[in-house]
This record gives sequence, structure tokens and C-alpha cells, in this order.
Amino acid sequence: MANAMHLLHVMSHQSDTPQTIGSETRRRVWGYARPYRSKVAGFLAVVTASSLLGVVPPLLFREIIDGAIVTGDRDRLTVLGLLVVAAALAQAALAFVERWASATVGEGLIFDLRVALFDHVQRLPISFFTRTQTGALVSRLNNDVIGAQRALTGTLGTVVSNAITAATTLLTLFLLEWRVTLLAMVLLPLFILPARRVGRTVADITREGMNLNASMNVTMTERFNVSGAQLVKLFGRPSEETDGFARRAGRVRDIGIRNALFSRAFVIALTLLGATGTAIVYWVGGSLAISGSITIGTLASMGVLVAQLYGPLAQLTNARVDVMSAFVSFERVFEVLDAPNPVADSPDAQPLPAEATTGHLAFHDVSFRYPAADDTSVASLETDATPDEPGRIVLDGIDLTVGPGQMLAIVGPSGSGKSTLASLVPRLYDVTDGSITLDGHDLRTLFQEELRSRIGVVTQDPHLFHDTVGANLRYARPGATDADLDEACRAARILDVVRRLPDGYETVVGERGHRMSGGEKQRLAIARLLLKDPAVVILDEATSHLDTENEAIVQLALADALAGRTAVVIAHRLSTVVDADEIVVLDEGTIVERGRHSELRDAGGLYAELWEALVRGENGAEGGAGIGPDGP
Repeated sequence: MANAMHLLHVMSHQSDTPQTIGSETRRRVWGYARPYRSKVAGFLAVVTASSLLGVVPPLLFREIIDGAIVTGDRDRLTVLGLLVVAAALAQAALAFVERWASATVGEGLIFDLRVALFDHVQRLPISFFTRTQTGALVSRLNNDVIGAQRALTGTLGTVVSNAITAATTLLTLFLLEWRVTLLAMVLLPLFILPARRVGRTVADITREGMNLNASMNVTMTERFNVSGAQLVKLFGRPSEETDGFARRAGRVRDIGIRNALFSRAFVIALTLLGATGTAIVYWVGGSLAISGSITIGTLASMGVLVAQLYGPLAQLTNARVDVMSAFVSFERVFEVLDAPNPVADSPDAQPLPAEATTGHLAFHDVSFRYPAADDTSVASLETDATPDEPGRIVLDGIDLTVGPGQMLAIVGPSGSGKSTLASLVPRLYDVTDGSITLDGHDLRTLFQEELRSRIGVVTQDPHLFHDTVGANLRYARPGATDADLDEACRAARILDVVRRLPDGYETVVGERGHRMSGGEKQRLAIARLLLKDPAVVILDEATSHLDTENEAIVQLALADALAGRTAVVIAHRLSTVVDADEIVVLDEGTIVERGRHSELRDAGGLYAELWEALVRGENGAEGGAGIGPDGP
């Protein structure tokens, strides 16, 4: 019954099983298994030996009855009994070796696939993550990788074991008594039809359960992070969230009950059929034994062999579905590995020159539109939303130059393309047309890691990992000493705050840094930037969410951070960029004004309107009206 249960388990966990397994999938599977081919060969050899040993005990029982008990030969009985024990010990040893080989290959394959997936996913462009459900992606990287491991070891081993067991058992039965063997085979269709019917039914209801489980994973991922939990509480929706989750969990419960009942019914049916087949064998074989056509030992041996024949035969009839179902996991893993990456290093990418980067930044007739879904994402991992509006021109004909040590300010209404323009510098996206150069080198010709090592970014909501203050700071420079941290924190006006923390640099900041205030997170982000020591600094609405007191402190910290560095500053509050070397006003993705603060104020254009709105806000109205962060 164990083989039958394995069959049902595999069939019930299949998902949208393809009709065929592509040669490309088989080739790639073997590519990942190739480093373990010697262990795979050893695993198959052990499975083969174990299956062959499976027919030895029934044959020994035959000899015990006919050659020892009937003749009263005690010495032979002792020898045969010891051989039965030896066969059992040999099978136990082979089972241990089989498990070692299976675990070595399986866990090694899991390691290789997980590392390959993690490396590939983290290098995908930011547009991939704007479309992908985090919970679904994490599930793909965990559950499907494990399913792929089972496909190589569990399924392969089971199919080979069943094939060899069925072949050796049938051959042995035919050699013992061919008439009884043919009679036993008559019942085989009664095993095959229920297996297929129940397997399809269980597959359907289990597929629904898998989808519901994935949906619950997505919900938990979104609701159990700090921001999601805070939103639920602020809108007073815990009860509604629980009710929605309970409905899906209740459906999974009902599916589990139906699955258990179908599984039990399947096992009971196979048990009854097996008992019936065994009874028929004993009835017919008993008649032959009475007539003297076969011995009692042969009858007993055949009874044992028939009992262990039906399970492997029933499963082998579904071997094709079994294998294809197992390979679904591989195909789902390869689907992520094949996710396109349009922002990859070019084959002829070059490092920046050894000399220090000056930070001369230039935009040459830059245009940009967000990539279509097919160019950046995996359809099965996508959300329903399309926040980046593929096909719409976001930036058009941008020409800018920022000299070393200069500050360029970018202002404009919400949605004008400010943040998008800044995201092109570290190559979170690539330009659609035109080019951006750093010290005369097209960004697309440089290694991304080296390019980004020269660029520092501080956003309006800087991300801190759920780790210590020191670990978050050393993310910029892993080898930084405590003295380096002190120096950076002092310049960022955050050192006194760190020293007052319970464990100083060893204090855990909480998920996304929520144990720190907004101003403290900003100053830690600035300290992290200073440790990185970039040539180019991008400030994306870095003070827009701060109150007046925190803004003043952060501005002092930013003054030190920007000193001697090329700076691109996206401004929400225009008062923060009045001293910029050049201010660029964007509107609907194009530059409508440019110049210094006084020039733009006197020009009476969009900048002057935004400035007047700011002044009115500071005199009592809402500050910064009409100017806001834009996102993709």
C-alpha cells in the first residue's frame, strides 16, 4: 500500500500538468544533476539491488516449507532462517545507503537551485518587483525547489524501483506457476481505473487548495509586515481581515477532509482488491497443490509475491503522469530563472578607470518609457496592477549636465518624472533612447556593481533591514570599524542618538527601521551613505516627510554629505534647493524651465507658481502645495 499511497500523493500535488515534457526541460534538469551523476548512478544501483532482494525472502520461504519443514531437516531450516535474516539485514543496509545517496543528491540540488534562483532574482530590474507578489515569489523559491528535488530523487527512484520490482516479481511468479500468474494479472485493470479516476479528482481539489494556500501566503506577507499591520489597525479592519482569511482557510480545511476521504477510499479499494487477488491465488493454487501440481511451499511463496506485485504495477501504469507531475516543479523553477533581465551587464562591459571618479554626469537626449510586462516579469507571479503604465512616455528629450561637485535640483508637480529621472542614474532602469554618461562613459557599458559603488541614494523613506544599527551601517562598507561608524554618524548628526540606544550599534532597529523615528532613519541613511563615500549623491525627496525640527537637523547632515560630491536633488520643499547650481523644472516628462533660483522666480513660469504656493503654505496654508513625490 505504500507504493499506492505515494502514487496518490504525487498525483494529488500536481499543478496544471503538461501533456509532454520538453526536451529542453530534460536537458536542463540533467544539467543541474550532472555534478551528482556518480551519486545518481549509485542511487539507481542501490535501488536495483534492493528491488532484486525483495523476491529473495518469498523464495526462501518456499524452500523452508518444502525443503526443511516437510522433510524435517532442522539444519537446513536453520540455514534458510539465517539467510532470511541476512536478506533483511542487507535490505536494511541498502535502504540506508539509498537514503544517503538520495539526500546527498536532493539537498545538493536544492542548494544549487536556491542559490541560482536567489542570484538571478536579486539581479532582476526593479520593474520585476513592482509587478511581483512577494509571497508568491518566496513560495516559488521554496516549495517548487523542494518539488524539483523530489522529482529527481523521489520520483526517479520510485519509478525505477517499481519497474524492477514488478519485472522481477512477475518473472519469479511465471517461473513458479504461469497459470496462477495469468490469473493474478486479470485483476490489474481493477487497480488501474480507480487509481486514475481518484487521482484526477484529488488533483483537481488539491490544485484549488494549493491556489488558496498561495493566496493566504500573499495575504500574510502583506499584512504581517509593519506597514501592512499598521494600515489594518488604522482602518480598524482586523475582524474583516480575519473573516476573509478564515473563509480561505475553511475551504482548505474542507479540501483536506475530502482529500483524506478520497485517499482512504483509494487505499481501502486497493486493500480489498489485493486481498481478493491473494484469495484467488490461494484458492486456485490450493486446488493445484491438492492435486499435486505444485507444492505447498510454492503456493505460500506465490501468495507473498502476488501481494507485493499489485502496488508497483498500478503505479507504473501512471508512471507518465507521475513523472510529468514531478517535472512541473522544475518547469516552474525554470520559469523564474528565465525571467528576462533587460538591465543586465553587457557582454563587453568595462570597469571604470582606476583613477578616482570625478562625478561628471550628463544626460544626452534621454527618453524613457516603462518596459512592457513581457520584457521584465513572470506572468504567474504578477499582481493585477500595472503601476508602471508600459508604453507611456515618461521622459522625453532630457539634456542635462552636472559638473563635479555641483548640485542639480529637479522640481515639478507630482507625476512629472522627477523620481524616474533619478532612477536612471544607478540603472534601476535603462534609458529607452539617448544615453547617460558618468565621466564620459555610457552607463550601459559599465559593470553595474562598480557603477552603483560610485553612487549613493537617500530616499524619502529609506529602508533599514531588521538587524542592528551597526549591521545596517556596515551594509555600505562591511569592513568599517566602530571608529568609522562614529565618524559617519557624527557627520550625519545621529551619533548622540545611537549612543543613547540600549545597546548602541548592537540595537535592533526593527522591520524597515520602524523602531526609529523618521528623522533618525533619514540620518542613519545619510551615515550609511557617508560610509559608502560615493562620487555622486541622489536625494529623492529626502526631507519631504520630516517636521521642521528634524528637517533642519537632516539639512545640516546633508550639507556634509554633499560637500565635494556631485548631487542630484529631487525637491519637495523648494526652500531646500535655493542654493542649487542649477534648478530644472519638469512637467509631464519634459524640461519646461531651467536656471538658478532667482532667475526662475523672476521668470514668472511654473517654478514661480510653485514658489508662491510654498510661501503661502509657510504663511499658514498647507506647505508645499502642488509639489509632491512622483513614483513609477
